Amino acid sequence: MAPLPSVRVTRCRAFENAGVDLCGPINIRSGLRKVTPLKHYIATFVCMVTRAIHLELVRDLSSDAFISALFRFIARRGQCLKLYSDNGTNFIGAKKILLSWASNLTKESKFNDQLSELGIEWQFIPPSAPHFGGLWESAVKSAKQHLVKSSNGALLTYEETSTLLCRIEAVLNSRPLTATSSDPSDFNVLTPGHFLIGCPLTSPPEPNVLNVPENRLRKFQLIQARVQYFWKRWSSEYLPQLQRRGRWTSNSENISVGDLAILKQDNIPPFQWQMVRVVKVCPGADGVVRVVTVRNAVGAEYVRPVRKLARLPNQDEDGEDADY
Repeated sequence: MAPLPSVRVTRCRAFENAGVDLCGPINIRSGLRKVTPLKHYIATFVCMVTRAIHLELVRDLSSDAFISALFRFIARRGQCLKLYSDNGTNFIGAKKILLSWASNLTKESKFNDQLSELGIEWQFIPPSAPHFGGLWESAVKSAKQHLVKSSNGALLTYEETSTLLCRIEAVLNSRPLTATSSDPSDFNVLTPGHFLIGCPLTSPPEPNVLNVPENRLRKFQLIQARVQYFWKRWSSEYLPQLQRRGRWTSNSENISVGDLAILKQDNIPPFQWQMVRVVKVCPGADGVVRVVTVRNAVGAEYVRPVRKLARLPNQDEDGEDADY
C-alpha cells in the first residue's frame, strides 16, 4: 500500500479537508396521510484528518440538490478548502456551477481577494477506482448498511429521517480513537467529537424501547428505537475491528498492564463506552495472555477474557485505520 497522502497527516481544523460521497436510496414518507415512498439519498462528509462524519439528507441525485446539501454542511462545519470525491455526474456538475459563480464574481475587482481565500479546491479520484476513496467508503458502509437494517421497512417523514441521521452522526462521532494519556487512573479517550465541540458527544438518558412492539411506539419513540438498534448493531461490529488479531499461525503482541481498552458488554445505552484499565495479566503456559484483571473508572475490578477487550492504541504507536 502507498503511504497516506499529506492531506491525511497534516494538522488542521475539522472538515477543512473533507471527502464526500452519496449513498442510498432510502425511502421516505411523502406526507402524514399519504404513505407513497419517495427516494432520498444521504450525503456523507468525512474529515480527512480527524475522521469525523457529517450526514446530510439529499432529495435526489441532481447537482442542485447536492449544492444545497454542501452549503448546509459549510454553514454548520465551516468552509472546506479541499473537497475529495469520485467522478459522479452530480459532483462534476456541482463543481462546474461553483466555478461559474466564481468566474462571474471575479469580473468585479472587489471580490478578487476574497475569492482567492474562499474558493474550494475540488479533487476527483481516478475513474473506476473506489479504493482511492476508502476513507469515505467506510463511512458510507457504516451509515447506510445499519440504517437500512434499523429502518425495518418502516417509512419516516423528512423531519423524522433528518432527526435520525443527526443522532446516527453523533453515534459515529462518539467512537473512541485513542487514549489521551498513559496514566493508569485516566480513563478519558479521544473521539471525533472532541474536534467538533471540544468534549465527547453524549445524549440525555432515555428508556430502552427495543423490546416494545412497534405498533405501540409513538413518533419520537420510533426514532429512539431506530437509534438504539443502530447502536447495538454498529457497536458490536466496530469493536472487533479494534482488536489486532492476525492468523493463529503467527504471534501477536500481548495486552499489558496499564493498557486502556473498551469492555464489550450487552445492553449498553447509546454513546456509552465502558472504558477499563488492565491491572493484572494472567499468561498461559505458552506465554500468551488470554485472561486479565481490569479496573473501571469507579475502581471496581473484575476478571475478563482478552476477547472481550478492544485495546486502544496509545500515543507511542501508530494505530491502523479501522472501519467506521
